[in-house]
Amino acid sequence: MLFTPIKPMLLHMGNNNEIIDDPEWIYDIKWDGWRILLHKEGDRVEAYTRHGNNVTAKFPELLTVRQSIKEHTAIIDCEGVVLRNGISVFDDFAYRGRLSNKDKINQATLTHPATFIAFDILATDKSHMNEPLVDRKERLTSIVEPSSNLLITPSVMGNGNDVFQLTKERKMEGIVGKRSNSTYKTSHRSHDWLKFKHFKVMDTIILGYKENPFTMIVGVQSSSSKFRPVANVEFGFKPEEKTAFREIAKQITSKVVRDTVWVEPSLHCKVQYLERTSTGSLRIVSFKGFNFDKVPVESTL
Repeated sequence: MLFTPIKPMLLHMGNNNEIIDDPEWIYDIKWDGWRILLHKEGDRVEAYTRHGNNVTAKFPELLTVRQSIKEHTAIIDCEGVVLRNGISVFDDFAYRGRLSNKDKINQATLTHPATFIAFDILATDKSHMNEPLVDRKERLTSIVEPSSNLLITPSVMGNGNDVFQLTKERKMEGIVGKRSNSTYKTSHRSHDWLKFKHFKVMDTIILGYKENPFTMIVGVQSSSSKFRPVANVEFGFKPEEKTAFREIAKQITSKVVRDTVWVEPSLHCKVQYLERTSTGSLRIVSFKGFNFDKVPVESTL
């Protein structure tokens, strides 16, 4: 298992109205970055993504991480992030993940310093995956000496709604709730682990669509009255909504370019999203319904 790709345990999406204030649940902050598994043996440390890619060379900070793990052998589950005033910024860590030039990587350790926030441990000199989560968290705390590049996420027993409200006030992604007795199952998505996110809803203008899979291109109208795309929406459509839209689109089609049908910007819809990127695009987007009565208005997005 050591220094080989591992598919980590995954979460289901929870209902924000059903957060359980129960001591049998442990709540962590949900950090917004890349899922990273750290493998250590002696002086050797490697980092793997959830998809099994070895990204060690992208993060010179792992030299400091190695010193923070006070165990000869360990596999630790983390979120790789770039923190700005204590808030993780997805775009900034994604930038680190795209770099391959050594000089640019070294420069980025100063402008986009990576921090690995640990929340679980799979193994030391033996596997700990069959131990309950509460015991694994105690073990993790006992072997990690926090540094600027390796932290342990704060955990709270129960009081999930309080933590959820706190992360909302700080404009963080959300929280993760896990049963305190849950074991770790690789390559498994469990209802014992739930994520609760702070989604937002905004009004957008439909600019076009694609088929196979059905994808709606939505945008906003800028102060210069030009329309620009902000998201490609694939999820959240009911079959009857797709059918109705296709019929309307036939009447307002402006042009077809390869596999994209562009329409006149006259139809609004609401979309749910997690956050905006630095370029104004929306992340983790789903369709929330048409707004047939609204006329295009300028947006400050």
